[in-house]
Amino acid sequence: MIPMTTRQIALTVGGALIDATGDEVVTSVYSDSRDVVGGSLFVAIAGERVDGHDFSPQVFAAGASSILATRPVGGPAIIVPDPVAALGRLAAYALTRLDVTVVAVTGSSGKTSTKDLISQVVDPPVVAPIGSFNTDVGLPLTVLRADEHTRVLVVEMGMRGLGHIRTLTQIAPPDIAVVTNVGTAHLELLGSQAGIAQAKGEIVESLTADGIAVLNADDPFVMGMSARTSGRIVTYGLSDDSDVQAQSIVLDDLARPSFVLRHGTDYGWVTMSMHGAHQVPNALAAAAVGFSLGLDMETVTRRLAAAEPRSKWRMEVSECSDGLVVINDAYNANPESMRAGLEALAAMGDGRGTWAVLGEMREIGPTSAAEHAAMGVFCQQLGITHIVAVGEGARPIAEAAAGGSSEVLWVPDPASALDHIGRHVHPGDAVLIKASRSIGLDVIAAGLLEGRSA
Repeated sequence: MIPMTTRQIALTVGGALIDATGDEVVTSVYSDSRDVVGGSLFVAIAGERVDGHDFSPQVFAAGASSILATRPVGGPAIIVPDPVAALGRLAAYALTRLDVTVVAVTGSSGKTSTKDLISQVVDPPVVAPIGSFNTDVGLPLTVLRADEHTRVLVVEMGMRGLGHIRTLTQIAPPDIAVVTNVGTAHLELLGSQAGIAQAKGEIVESLTADGIAVLNADDPFVMGMSARTSGRIVTYGLSDDSDVQAQSIVLDDLARPSFVLRHGTDYGWVTMSMHGAHQVPNALAAAAVGFSLGLDMETVTRRLAAAEPRSKWRMEVSECSDGLVVINDAYNANPESMRAGLEALAAMGDGRGTWAVLGEMREIGPTSAAEHAAMGVFCQQLGITHIVAVGEGARPIAEAAAGGSSEVLWVPDPASALDHIGRHVHPGDAVLIKASRSIGLDVIAAGLLEGRSA
């Protein structure tokens, strides 16, 4: 962050200084009181369960310069009606003081992995979100981490409805906008994939004529956004008419992909350390950004090969000394990402037992029961040897999978799943753990890894 005084910040966000001189210097901004260090501005957000204002004593004790708040907090404060809106205004202003290329990523699935890959392909210094900081709080916090040395700012844009991405693009107007896909995540909120595409497409509408829209050529909903932007269009995918294409994809025994990367008439070979064939389009999107920024084929392929997962619980693969493979993909789930995870599990299954430990996929609308049932059938089609459905919302998975060649079990909660798997899993087996974040299946991965050396 470029250092600013509390007086400058108050003028920028339209706030009033309380118990402050205006000369306090702010060098970082946080919304989590546990992250605050000396010189921080703490954003006090009143949520449904926790009110950030209540942590003011701890925040000042940690050395905070000031608090962005709605009321006096017993120390230097900038008082505003809405701290989240003020945070967005502060980030938007800070970005105007920087000479950076802004790369924004959205999509129903894969956007976090794509963001992580882009941040490792482009030239440093790079600032990118930690995990999925893609909301009206997380995005401005990411922007405010950039300083005068930053060359590329990579931001992730999530959405909860029409207009949300447009608001985020007003905080961080992209020079390059990437759309990974349009799936069924948030179907409950927008009613149809066409509605989701309408909301996601706000990101390309924000581009100027000098901007670049990086679009997935294999997704018709994404390609339908072409007419909504004045920027230059660069496509990526498996189809021959893609500007950036993957050919001859192969997977190793841990589902790590290798492929020929084509950009125009230029070709290279990529062997990834990340897991799953679904990482290939993510890598293509990152490559398309790299080429758009002037990188050559050798640089892009080398950096893709060296790239590692940077966000936890997303195809996080741990291979233990006894051969057990634990795939912690429990951060989030929708039908597209769950199928991708299951395909990766199946690709690892040669000669070993495969366990699909699946919880509920939330926010997928009225087709939820059918989508979960389809996942049980898909497991059987892939030849998964053990299916463990966790929680009431995942019961249709077990019901649809019953009667096939797989061993199928429904359990009420993660603790029951961990107990069963812990007693029956064998060294060398592969276990995929996948559900929406709120289901809390990450405890299963932690429990299986406890006491085992990697």
